[in-house]
Amino acid sequence: MHNLSLFVGLVLMYLSTLCNVTATNKLPKGFSIDLIHRDSPLSPLYNSSMTHWERVQSAALRSVGRVNRFRQSSSNNAAEISEQLTQTDIIPDDGSYLMKIFIGSPPVERWSVADTGSDLIWVQCSPCPQCYHQDVSLFDPTKSSTYKSESCGSRNCALLPQRQHKCGKSNQCLYLYLYGDQSKTVGDLATDSIGFGTSDGQSVSFPKSVFGCGHNNLGKFNRRMAGLVGLGNGPLSLISQLGNQIGRQFSYCLPPFNAKAATKLRFGEEAKISANGVVSTPMITNPNNPTFYFLNLEGITVGQQTVQIDERDRNIIIDSGTTLTLLRSSIYEQVETLVKKAIGADQWIVKNPQLNLCYTNFNSIKNVPNFEVHFKGANISLKSQHLFLLVSNDVVCLAMSPTDGDSIYGNIAQIDFDVEYDLDQRKVSFAPADCTKQ
Repeated sequence: MHNLSLFVGLVLMYLSTLCNVTATNKLPKGFSIDLIHRDSPLSPLYNSSMTHWERVQSAALRSVGRVNRFRQSSSNNAAEISEQLTQTDIIPDDGSYLMKIFIGSPPVERWSVADTGSDLIWVQCSPCPQCYHQDVSLFDPTKSSTYKSESCGSRNCALLPQRQHKCGKSNQCLYLYLYGDQSKTVGDLATDSIGFGTSDGQSVSFPKSVFGCGHNNLGKFNRRMAGLVGLGNGPLSLISQLGNQIGRQFSYCLPPFNAKAATKLRFGEEAKISANGVVSTPMITNPNNPTFYFLNLEGITVGQQTVQIDERDRNIIIDSGTTLTLLRSSIYEQVETLVKKAIGADQWIVKNPQLNLCYTNFNSIKNVPNFEVHFKGANISLKSQHLFLLVSNDVVCLAMSPTDGDSIYGNIAQIDFDVEYDLDQRKVSFAPADCTKQ
């Protein structure tokens, strides 16, 4: 009888464990995770000693870094290719939004940059002869029972651009991203379980996810971030890897930067926008830049006048990691002229090349113009919070800047909008929302 009771007890324990494993690994039709702006008081990167003006300057500089990165990525000049591997299409800029991931078995928690402008997921790994300092320990692949290096001839290795991988001494697939500012990450391409804590307190994990285990990482990386999660359009991004499991859909809703609230990064069925007033525009794939999400910008209305955009200048990257909206110089100059004309207030010059048009005592300005962005098939009305960046208590600057590279639709223009990316339908959708209440 004692043996029978023991047997029954062991069976029940086994079934209980099995149920827990099944519940943990069962993939929901949709889920959401927290996404935190790097300058939010909730962020592990938050620096309370920085002034608001210093944060604005830092964000503006990061925007310029992004456009320089995008410009570089479109270059296919063979002279730029090094003897080993060449520069990649991303530049580390501390990122604008962070997400928490769990990697390995047992899972290890890490904060990483969420980046719609890149592909590869990577974290710092041990051993690491050359690594930037991070506050938490390095990920140790030998302690994960599900870690596996990719071979040089594997399908996943072939998904890396040819100039960004090579064979290691043990026939392992080595990746190398050499950034425009000479920062770099080098390591083994591998697979392991990658998971997330969902917003409703549950967890979801994805076994055999492809990621970079970085053993040589140097440059302008922040010690509080352990790596990067690529959300771009390329084959190794998180979105592409999850693929049909999330219906190839994701969305976010970005609150104002100073809001003491996390936003949500939604996947699958939860990503669908059901609000009134939703508009959609086609997502364009550029063969020279397959990572990026391009839209077609047909015009910009300021007041009663519309800036018509030449067809060759209509491609614009939508990017959650760029703060400012960057417009081709010929477009920006026309927009700035119309804003000045509509407001009619004295201009205050800020000695900062990234913020061209600034005003003092903005509360006294009554003539903030009607402002509409015209994407193909979708007209989006922007309010003051989308157009102006608060620099100090009495100074605001136009949250747009000229560029001679690709135009970028930045995250200030996306504040308090649900933004949905549907990779199967090849469209991006927008709907006004209060992102602090989601």
